[in-house]
Amino acid sequence: MKWSLEGKWIASGFGLSLLLMGVVSFISYQNATQLIDSGNKVKHTHQVMKSLIDIFATLTDAESGRRGYILYGERSELKRYNQAMQSLDAKVKNLQQQLADDPTQQQQLKRLKFLISQRVELSKQSIELQQQGKSTFALQASVVTRSNQNRSQIRETLTQMQTREEQLLQISVRYSQSNIHNRMLIEFLGTLLSFSILLGVYALLYQQLVKRQQAEATQRTLAQEKELSELKLRFFSMVSHEFRTPLSIILGSAQLLAQSEQQWTKEKKLKNLHRIQSSARSMNQLLTDILTLTRAETGKLEFNPELIDLEAFCINLIEDLQFCNQPQHTIKFISQGSCTHAKLDENLLYSILSNLLSNAMKYSPQEGTIFLVLSCERDAIIFQVQDFGIGIPSEFQQHLFEPFHRANNVSKIVGSGLGLAVVKKCLELHQGEVSVESEVGVGTTFTVRIPQTATAMVNSKMDFPHIR
Repeated sequence: MKWSLEGKWIASGFGLSLLLMGVVSFISYQNATQLIDSGNKVKHTHQVMKSLIDIFATLTDAESGRRGYILYGERSELKRYNQAMQSLDAKVKNLQQQLADDPTQQQQLKRLKFLISQRVELSKQSIELQQQGKSTFALQASVVTRSNQNRSQIRETLTQMQTREEQLLQISVRYSQSNIHNRMLIEFLGTLLSFSILLGVYALLYQQLVKRQQAEATQRTLAQEKELSELKLRFFSMVSHEFRTPLSIILGSAQLLAQSEQQWTKEKKLKNLHRIQSSARSMNQLLTDILTLTRAETGKLEFNPELIDLEAFCINLIEDLQFCNQPQHTIKFISQGSCTHAKLDENLLYSILSNLLSNAMKYSPQEGTIFLVLSCERDAIIFQVQDFGIGIPSEFQQHLFEPFHRANNVSKIVGSGLGLAVVKKCLELHQGEVSVESEVGVGTTFTVRIPQTATAMVNSKMDFPHIR
């Protein structure tokens, strides 16, 4: 597959953004790890400081017990001394474990252990002198002097160890702060760069989307123009064909009448006059359908509903159609239910039913029977037009209500393809709907359903069917 330049830019941008986001995520992980390490080091330093303080406090407690025993001879003070010295060993071992990774502190710890052992020896000497009854000032003075020196050395060693821990902590904190600051800066720059790249990629995608939409709009416009051109061509072809035939009949019949005024019988003259009238009505109907569709498309088709007598309307319509088309077909009107009046637009209803009945007569065999059924529901008026003609193939039924569409089985039957489109437009103003059931060679039934409110329908007291 060959990639366009924009596609390469978009793919590169996404790849670079993913790489930068991976780097930023890795740096964020390192920052989190560094914070954890810093927290552990701070915790370790506090533990070491606590251990040093505990050792010094234990030595102070042991010294207090020793002095209390020497001064007052209390056995409890001696016990206090012994307990303090026993716990001191465990605390020194704990401190040694905590300082295992620091050679400098290990050297200080060795010195501290030496001084502690020296102090333990001096304390033993002092206690033994007391137990031997030689607790004179002169004998104890030299021990006390060395003990004070030892204590000062221990305090100094502990202070140095504490200072060392504090320095290590400060160094660690400064290093962590520096690293975190640098990594945060890298995170910010990486995030900003990723956002900028993604924004650029989005701009490219949006530009491509706009171009695609423009191309699709252009294609739709071209398709619409092509369809419009085809519709215009079909319209002019249909109009020229539909008008040529009745005009030829009118001209031919008029010419024959003019040339044979005295030779023809009255019957032949009436026949030619009927041909002229029929052709004129066909042209008038075609013009009416075209005008109705044009007004509907421009939103200028008038809709004036008023209360009408449905049965009388249907009877008059049937009489008009049979008078105009000569009695070649029988139209039976059936009224079902109890509704006789409804609020409808009489002109639009006339266009709806006349087109359906005209089609039924056009595509039915001569002497055939056609049914017009009126029925009502609680919230709708229903008209059904049923014939037993040629039927409509199923593949053409979805296009029936589009202008100029006719089924392929109409053969040479004349028609404009506008009648059902007019039915559809007139029903839309009534907010109604039309459905069709048809089988080739069996017949077709059109069902028109027009919604009505309860107040717009007047019910008849008679509830039995009427057939005319």
